[in-house]
Amino acid sequence: MIKVNSLKKYYKMGEVTVKAIDGIDLEIEENKVISLMGKSGSGKSTLLHQIGLLDRPTSGKVIIDGVDVTHEKDTKRSKKRLELIGYVFQEYALLPELTALENVYLPGMMLDPKSDYKNRAIRLLEQVGLGKRYKHLPKELSGGEQQRVAIARALINEPNYVLADEPTANLDSISSENIMETLLKMNKEIGVTILFVSHDPDDKKYATQHIYLKDGKLVEPYF
Repeated sequence: MIKVNSLKKYYKMGEVTVKAIDGIDLEIEENKVISLMGKSGSGKSTLLHQIGLLDRPTSGKVIIDGVDVTHEKDTKRSKKRLELIGYVFQEYALLPELTALENVYLPGMMLDPKSDYKNRAIRLLEQVGLGKRYKHLPKELSGGEQQRVAIARALINEPNYVLADEPTANLDSISSENIMETLLKMNKEIGVTILFVSHDPDDKKYATQHIYLKDGKLVEPYF
């Protein structure tokens, strides 16, 4: 379980203080598919970055599986992120000079270079429907295929949680549906918790729990 207690993230823009996250209390339970919704600028991505240990809060706590990771050293936070959290970025964030297979297994190699990370990566690419495309570079793949590579990469270290920041924002409707169905498949087959950001109300159908943000605060309904 991930717990967020009294979380705040403020930014200074000249003399103006921007309250990107303004005192959030939240619990992310295991094995769920959860949508994080709200309009642009509501704080969705900022909150995801905090939960995913990509940034530190102004105040408050992030507790992952019973461990307060808020003030741990960067090295410990990085290791915790590699072990427990997979991240799917809106812009795919694939390394252009690496093949699909290499992009997927890179985090596995970083966490444990003695592990069977290459074979795990091949199995994951097969699971997301790219078993015959693993030698291709990102530029040789469609947007939907690149995002499926990103999903496989997020799963390489068998994380407890996968965080997806608007994973379908740059895709057509068919590719978007395929990506969301792929995430649901991973949840059912592996049991990984999926927390995805979206501003599209239609994406609610993919989630069993919905979190709504407005101006950096949780708003009803939150269930």
